[in-house]
Amino acid sequence: MKLYDGGKIITGLVIFVGLMLSPFILGMAKPGEKPDPKTDTPEIQEMEEKDRKCVEPKEFMRTSHMVFIDSWRDQALRDGDRVYENSEGKEIDISLQNTCMKCHSNKKKFCDECHNYMAVKPYCWDCHIVPEEKEGGV
Repeated sequence: MKLYDGGKIITGLVIFVGLMLSPFILGMAKPGEKPDPKTDTPEIQEMEEKDRKCVEPKEFMRTSHMVFIDSWRDQALRDGDRVYENSEGKEIDISLQNTCMKCHSNKKKFCDECHNYMAVKPYCWDCHIVPEEKEGGV
């Protein structure tokens, strides 16, 4: 069996395979520097030491905050329960803007750095108003 236009077919296949593999090859590039969000915002520094705690422990929030925030949304909006009792038994108002963003006041530095690094696009700001950036806040 003889291939007619074999050179064109092979060239086309090489180009096709190259295009199909390009996302994987480009994805192997060195990732950006891992973000390290700081929690020493001016708002936090003004708080008393005993009040300088997040809603839940830091490691839990780093790994599970999206599931946690979704459950908050469901609890507040679907169930009408706007008070959360944390693992220490403390009652906290369920509010992204008045609870979370009260301390984590710089969305670009605190939220966006990690979300961009992980290549995720949260939909929080589809409903919530994007907070005004405060100088020095993280």
